[in-house]
Amino acid sequence: MPGTVSCLDGSTFIVSDASGDVESSSSAPVGLFTADTRFLSRWVLTVNGERLNALSVDDSKYYEATFFVVPGGAVDYVQADVSAIRRRWIGPDLIESLTIFNYGDEDLDLDVRLEVAADFADIFEIKFDTHDKVGSHYTEIEPTELRLGYRRGTFRREVSVTASEPATFDPQGLRFTSRLRPGEQWSTRLQVVMRALRPDGVDLRDAVRALRPHESTLPESVREWVAQAPTLDTDNVPLQQVYERSLVDLAALRFAPLSLSGAAVPAAGLPWFMTLFGRDSLLTCLQTLAVTPSLTPPTLRILASLQGARTDDVLEEDPGRILHELRYGESAAFEEQPHSPYYGTVDASPLFVVLLDEYEMWSGDRALVIELEQEARAALEWIDTYADLNGTGYIWYERRNRATGLENQCWKDSWDSISFADGRLPGFPRATCETQGYAYDAKIRGARLARTVWGDPDFADRLEREAAALYDRFNRDFWLDDRGYYALALDGDGTPVDSLSSNIGHLLWSGIVPPERAPRVVEHLMGPALFSGWGVRTFAEGQGRYNPLGYHNGTVWPFDNSFIAWGLRRYGFRSEAGRIAEGILSAATYFQGRLPEAFSGFDRCTTRYPVRYPTAGSPQAWSSGASMLLIRTMLGIEPHENHLAVDPALPSAFGRIALLDIPGRWGRVDAFARQRPERSS
Repeated sequence: MPGTVSCLDGSTFIVSDASGDVESSSSAPVGLFTADTRFLSRWVLTVNGERLNALSVDDSKYYEATFFVVPGGAVDYVQADVSAIRRRWIGPDLIESLTIFNYGDEDLDLDVRLEVAADFADIFEIKFDTHDKVGSHYTEIEPTELRLGYRRGTFRREVSVTASEPATFDPQGLRFTSRLRPGEQWSTRLQVVMRALRPDGVDLRDAVRALRPHESTLPESVREWVAQAPTLDTDNVPLQQVYERSLVDLAALRFAPLSLSGAAVPAAGLPWFMTLFGRDSLLTCLQTLAVTPSLTPPTLRILASLQGARTDDVLEEDPGRILHELRYGESAAFEEQPHSPYYGTVDASPLFVVLLDEYEMWSGDRALVIELEQEARAALEWIDTYADLNGTGYIWYERRNRATGLENQCWKDSWDSISFADGRLPGFPRATCETQGYAYDAKIRGARLARTVWGDPDFADRLEREAAALYDRFNRDFWLDDRGYYALALDGDGTPVDSLSSNIGHLLWSGIVPPERAPRVVEHLMGPALFSGWGVRTFAEGQGRYNPLGYHNGTVWPFDNSFIAWGLRRYGFRSEAGRIAEGILSAATYFQGRLPEAFSGFDRCTTRYPVRYPTAGSPQAWSSGASMLLIRTMLGIEPHENHLAVDPALPSAFGRIALLDIPGRWGRVDAFARQRPERSS
């Protein structure tokens, strides 16, 4: 959000204005958040009755920010005798130091006031602007602490504020008084502790604190994270910036889910998706295997531990189904939003098998494949047993939770993302094209694991037969021969949903497209209706619901494009993959090196810069991962038995790229590439 400053560490984050103050609104994610709950809705500092104005802000590190402020409004500043520095650090809890300076020539009587409030709003209350709290708030004041809480049945959240200097606490905040002589300064250290309390009083967040007991451990953790990743050496300065920013953003988004032991996994993104998502986490891990493979094992293990085991229509759970979303807020606890966990996605289950196989090819970690054999088999079984709603051999979806379940359960999960070319919405159930590609890929990869690791050649043969049948069936039913591309989906009666979309690009990286049809698919992907010059639009210009500022109906998503480029390389379209890489990575320079969730689909020649999508999340895990998969694609690096194959093809904008110390089953190796000008005949 313009004008705001964010600090984050995993699923904990604070969003304030440029002076460091928090004044929340009912519909904006401003405040201090963790566990899908806003723990501070007001955090406003005054000195002698005046608000503070920011002169400068240092937020160069994601987990801390420093605000240089003076009393009064911006237009009042001439020469301030009084100034202050607010240093903020976010980790398991919030720590803020405040230092006030007196540079005047007279004694100064200080009256420092910090207004504090906590509405304990659920993240979905803010997102959908609904604030009918059912539970009760409470306030407890101790001589050295202000404690605010919220209770609804057994659901309880609490926040406490303490200070290192003597303060007077009241229900609306705390006050300090002091006297400063000329040239003196006064400081205090504030600590805000957030608690997610079980009925027995145990704080679920204690496990998070145990992982990082003190703020000094966080910088070291980031240094180790960056040091373990390959080094990018390139003469392209913007690419270097994007890579380094993406690497740090992935560090910022690491978190340990409450009540689950294990290493950190990627949260999907700030501000709405600071939690575990099945699809997003799996695709992020796929994107980053060449750079940060340590994300993959804990992600697979945690998703396996939460795999569906029963049939539940509210949560849309089935045996073998991989979850869509895990939430800890009030609305999830009382099933007002089905996110505890919620299983309403049809692509996470095949993607679980895809990632498990891809990880083994990179790492050689057969032990993890053996450990998760039953979960992988269950995910494959779900495809045929529970996902085939029509008995036609496809993955279909139709929500069973009619009240709050997702209508669309593919990656384009907004309500109007699946439509005919004329704008009509198809009936249910629906089978989107890219999901069938994922299922095909999962069966092929599952067969490899069964034959080479699980020692079950019969199961491998069966999966390969099923994959071949799906390949033939899909290319018969989804192909629109008169248009030269695949239908976006089938509706409930098997009618192809004939709109042109970016989904067809995912079919290339899954391998379900016959080689003879690939050129026609690529022609559409790189044609003016889909390719904006910055990247492939989610929906083609000219379709009934096309809107360059539509969430899934015409914007450009960096994650989407990274997988499309990967698919183009798979089918030998090297220059086309390079054009996508150049467009997306060039767009990042307009966002300070950080690729957002999405940006507008306006043509590059029209705007000459990528237009920001109004509510795009940033940082976003799979947007951060996009740059890493695009680098992998340009270098043409792929695991091959016990070594890494390198087949570079750089677009003209990139002169030289070297990725050094790429980790894998081969140890660590380097990949080099330089752009070779085309020679005229």
